[in-house]
Amino acid sequence: MIKTLAAAAMLAAATLAAPAALAQGAAPARVAETAKGKAYVDARGMTLYVFDRDTAGKSNCTGDCAKNWPPFTASAGAKASGAWSLVQRDDGSLQWAYDGKPLYTWAKDTKPGDATGDGVNNVWHIAKP
Repeated sequence: MIKTLAAAAMLAAATLAAPAALAQGAAPARVAETAKGKAYVDARGMTLYVFDRDTAGKSNCTGDCAKNWPPFTASAGAKASGAWSLVQRDDGSLQWAYDGKPLYTWAKDTKPGDATGDGVNNVWHIAKP
C-alpha cells in the first residue's frame, strides 16, 4: 500500500510539474531566429536539431551521442498534438519529436540562437518549421 501511495504521489507530482500548456497539447517549442535562420528552439531559446540516423518515431542517439546531443525531453503528462509527437527512449523517458523526427539540443551551443550543430558529420540539422 505504501509503495502504491508513493507511486501515485510521484505520478501526481510529475503531472503537476508539466507545464499546463504542454498538458493541453500546445507546441513544446517555438520558432525563433538563429544563426542559421528560423528554427525550432526550446524554452531557453536553444536551437533544436534532428538526426538523419533516427527512424520515424525512434531515437538512435544514445550513450555518448546523447551526452553531446541531449534529447529534448518531455515531462510526464505531456500531450502531443498535430505535427508534435512523443517518442519513448530506450531508458523509458519521453522525447519530443516533430513530424516523427526526435529532437535534440547540442552541447556545444552556449547561448540562445547558436546553431553550431547544424551540419555536424553531415547528419545533424536544425529543426526547421
